[in-house]
Amino acid sequence: MIALSLAEIAAVVGGQTYDIPDPAVQVTGPVVRDSREVEPGSLFVAFVGERADGHDFAEAVVGAGAVALLASRPVGVPAIVVDDVQAALGALARHVVERLGAILVALTGSAGKTSTKDLIAQVLRTKAPTVFTPGSLNNEIGLPLTALSATEETRFLVLEMGARGIGHIRYLTGLTPPKIGLVLNVGSAHIGEFGGREQIAQAKGEMVEGLPEEGAAILNADDPLVRAMASRTKARVILFGESDEADVRAENVHLTENGQPAFSLRTPSGCSDVTMRLYGEHHVSNALAAAAVAHELGMSADEIARALSEAGSLSRWRMEVTERPDGVTVVNDAYNANPESMRAALRALASMGKGRRTWAVLGQMAELGDEALAEHDAVGRLAVRLNVGKLVAVGGREASWLQLGAYNEGSWGEESVHVSDAQAAVDLLRSELRPGDVVLVKASRSVGLERVALALLSDGAEGEVSAR
Repeated sequence: MIALSLAEIAAVVGGQTYDIPDPAVQVTGPVVRDSREVEPGSLFVAFVGERADGHDFAEAVVGAGAVALLASRPVGVPAIVVDDVQAALGALARHVVERLGAILVALTGSAGKTSTKDLIAQVLRTKAPTVFTPGSLNNEIGLPLTALSATEETRFLVLEMGARGIGHIRYLTGLTPPKIGLVLNVGSAHIGEFGGREQIAQAKGEMVEGLPEEGAAILNADDPLVRAMASRTKARVILFGESDEADVRAENVHLTENGQPAFSLRTPSGCSDVTMRLYGEHHVSNALAAAAVAHELGMSADEIARALSEAGSLSRWRMEVTERPDGVTVVNDAYNANPESMRAALRALASMGKGRRTWAVLGQMAELGDEALAEHDAVGRLAVRLNVGKLVAVGGREASWLQLGAYNEGSWGEESVHVSDAQAAVDLLRSELRPGDVVLVKASRSVGLERVALALLSDGAEGEVSAR
């Protein structure tokens, strides 16, 4: 964080200082909520959670070098006490981003947020110092913590914003007002909570409503619900996609023999070829979104294409492709799942596995509400249509719907199997995998299917494992 005194912070958040001998002492380290992340000069934010109370770590974090706590009660060590710790954290973030003067880029969407955020960050940091959301810390706590990690040298601040209801994006953009707002897509993720795609579109469109006139709204030309958001902003609109009407678009899209997307990137400043290191055609749209942001910030087509071709995956368990010494390839995409990302992952598997035996180890897609049965059935059927070698459906009722969809799609569906849990899936795979097989592992985060991928990779740990 930029250096601020405890007195300055107390004034910004409307807090009272307790047990602080010298209010002029500055916070020069990171602002953290995890006691294990404390460094000398830190400000520790004491949240009261379901499992732990941050106030209980007061003496320990000060002993580890924290200058003070941001807390809701006095704790016997230096602290700034406020009525609402979360609101105070947000106010501090707003103050810091206003002081910084960095260009703030924010993005949201039903699928692909984290992968796209990582691409944007990797492209922009070839131009200037860039701070971006780590992993998926895209809520009312993770977002201000990310913003507070920026320093005086930061030129670009890239923030992922998630939503589980109307008003969430509006709240987040109020904490960290973007100059560039990007909406990727409107899909089925969290449809059970929102109630329908129109409600999801209403929530995601809050991203562009508060943009300044001199800002830019970057919208997906291939998604009608996103494209319609152009009427909700006073900012300049830039369209990306494969549509002929897109300002930044992809032409000659194809997959390499390894399942990596390649295309010609066309921007208003020129055209250049891209071959990505990531896997799956769905990354083309993510790359175009990143390219539109970079173009808006003054990068040439050649600069953008070069950066996109060099970009890798920065966040764990998102299409992580690792080859074991015996030639078994494990695709760990177990961080999360929704119908759109599940279909994209299956298509990537089918492309990567040409001439090889393929396995789809799939679990529940959560928060689909009344759409759950139909969507799980459809994914099972798609696995059959793509000629995936074997479907292993893991878990309870939703997994049985995956398996049933595959079975009902045709005779191949007899190659599908339903197992109770991750360990059962591991046992099955250990007994049946052959050298050269390709295994996709994917489900919603709550299922914990990364255990399957990690177990399979552990089995191959006796030799050198190469991550591609």
